[in-house]
Amino acid sequence: MNHEPGFSARGLSRRSALRLAGTGGLVTAGGAMLGTVPAQPAAAAPAAAAAAAIGNLTTPPTYAPSGRRPRHRRATWSQQFQSGHGWSAAGTGTSSADANDTSVFVRGTQSVRVTTAGTGKQSYVRRLGGLATNLTGKAIRLVFRVEDTTDLSKLSFYLGSSSLANYFLWQFHTHSTTSTNYVQSGEWVTVHLQWADVTSAFGTYSISSAGVPSTTTGFTDMSFAVYDNAGGPVTYHLQAVELIPDTASVFPKGVVSITFDDSHTSVHSLARPVMDAYGFSGTVYNIADAIGAGDYLTLDQMHSLQDFSGWEMAGHSYATSAHTASYSKLTAQQVDNDLRTLREWLVSHGFTSEHFAYPHGAFEKTTDGVPVDQIASRHFTTARSIISETIESFAPAMPYRLKALTGITDASGIGGTAVANLTAAGGRLDRCVNNGDWLILCLHRVVDGTPTASTQIGRTGLETLMKAISNRGIPVVTVAEAMAYYT
Repeated sequence: MNHEPGFSARGLSRRSALRLAGTGGLVTAGGAMLGTVPAQPAAAAPAAAAAAAIGNLTTPPTYAPSGRRPRHRRATWSQQFQSGHGWSAAGTGTSSADANDTSVFVRGTQSVRVTTAGTGKQSYVRRLGGLATNLTGKAIRLVFRVEDTTDLSKLSFYLGSSSLANYFLWQFHTHSTTSTNYVQSGEWVTVHLQWADVTSAFGTYSISSAGVPSTTTGFTDMSFAVYDNAGGPVTYHLQAVELIPDTASVFPKGVVSITFDDSHTSVHSLARPVMDAYGFSGTVYNIADAIGAGDYLTLDQMHSLQDFSGWEMAGHSYATSAHTASYSKLTAQQVDNDLRTLREWLVSHGFTSEHFAYPHGAFEKTTDGVPVDQIASRHFTTARSIISETIESFAPAMPYRLKALTGITDASGIGGTAVANLTAAGGRLDRCVNNGDWLILCLHRVVDGTPTASTQIGRTGLETLMKAISNRGIPVVTVAEAMAYYT
């Protein structure tokens, strides 16, 4: 295809962008931090590996992220599992535990280490009978690590009273053998649990038909639970359980971002008129190589969306072939080249977004072992996935693993997420407006008639969705606008 004259001379062609060989691997050592973190010999190896792997990428970013990442949300209550923490590690699914493990940690000088029994039974780190805690307007922040996720089944969190006779349950991660997982082996992971994400209630606690919990205060018990798949043991470390202000502290009715992947021309011809009627702006994650070809947006359409309707033109990949393959099927150098060229293309054509969505939502390691999200952080300020076990918070727990609900459609029998389920009582829109969260919706192609794939939504279905958002008074912002509130 033809490129416009404004394309940067420093940008690589599609062939050269995907030609270079890659470099070695790394294990990330991320996770939120509070205050000063002392020297950590046990964590130094992964950190050094990360620095070495990223440092081996041959060309520095032409346009590095501006640094407008979300400020760290200070905890109003924090358990960091240092000496004397008073929590117990047990459960029928526990084989061994060290409540004061000094070998692996990311805060202070220790964490809790537990190894499951490989039986599929519950293993937990728990505190019962603590001081009554008020979680009104609060979210729970967890910082933890699973050494090898091969035999991981699921992760849950219990919040309750009366020795957990009453509790709310968040089942916040179910490990997949086929899809990209939020929790990756050997990484410190941060998760935010919001009231909008409560899975179920037990005892005297309940959740209303609109998804509202019966109480948000008086909690004395907390339990972090891990289940293996009965195929083998799993070793995990718990570093922090904390309370932070939730999304409702900034957006009392929650907030929605409407995003479109792949640059389909129907975004301009069908989605824009519907959203213009409500004053809503969206974020388009673009494949630069496709612009102006076939059924894809043109540069003029992109500029019209941006300049006259306030849309954000973000990045999805430079090369169509890279998008088709998925970054996890490329080397680290190939991924870095594609991201660099994409960012150059966006800037050279007047699109200033620093936000990105992974092709196919995949951010696991490249073929030579480098986590894709670490490479993305060299070029963009956030990167969006299509993981939706819990809905995203504001500010996000991990900006390079933004969660989004995808496959939204108004047809039946084709899979995906039904518009009717989103708009129904107690659905995601009700939970958003009543409890607060950052609901990122991922759509692809809009069609005039009946959708035939889960990546399609009918114009009628899109109208129904926009009306439901508007009727609830939920603000709609682009991803860039959402991030600007906390940077």
